[in-house]
Amino acid sequence: MLDKRSLELRRTIVKVLAAAERGHLGASLSLVEIVRVLFDDVMRYDPRNPRWSGRDRFILSKGHGCVALYVLLAEKGFFPADELWKFCRFDGMLGGHPDPKVPGVECATGSLGHGLPIAVGMALNARYEGSGARVFVVLGDGECNEGSVWEAAMSAGKHKLDNLVALVDYNKQQSYGSTHEILDLEPFADKWRSCGFDVTEVDGHDVVALRTVLGAAGDRTGKPALVICHTVKGKGVP
Repeated sequence: MLDKRSLELRRTIVKVLAAAERGHLGASLSLVEIVRVLFDDVMRYDPRNPRWSGRDRFILSKGHGCVALYVLLAEKGFFPADELWKFCRFDGMLGGHPDPKVPGVECATGSLGHGLPIAVGMALNARYEGSGARVFVVLGDGECNEGSVWEAAMSAGKHKLDNLVALVDYNKQQSYGSTHEILDLEPFADKWRSCGFDVTEVDGHDVVALRTVLGAAGDRTGKPALVICHTVKGKGVP
């Protein structure tokens, strides 16, 4: 059962996409609770100073789900809410994939397979600087077909990046079929464990469970963390 806040976020996402007459509805709705809990309860950031050096970093690697991120960023005060209604318009700053010109967006994503490699680099740099910043990255499950994801995963494990938390929006659907039919990911958790990750699985729409898991993820374990979030593509829409 979705609570009032999750339903309101979804209503705004649907209205933004309807106004723009474009965008990815299913991909945005499956990750609402993931992004919500990260921005509500977990990450350190300052909307008035988006480049604050002490901030945690967030990367939405499955960039086509960006409207969920934009709605949260507007709500938190990174930019005026009026910008939402210019999504994918020439007079607005919010494009169909995240871009660093948008306050709160760390890097351009949408070419799938790039977010985790970038996150690994950010986590290594944070360690080098001794900043204490954590790096959170959300991947799609279909995105995990990309070889660059697994090269980055092996690198994260090798360097024991315990300031890195990767989350997979495991809705089990990709562009033209199920992940099982197109390129089966299972045994998914074991693949990540073999790369040196501390793996947890959770209902990706259960806010309480997400708070518990993400509150503990990234504790200094000597391992990067991977949270498999079991979700429904288009959650909230019949």
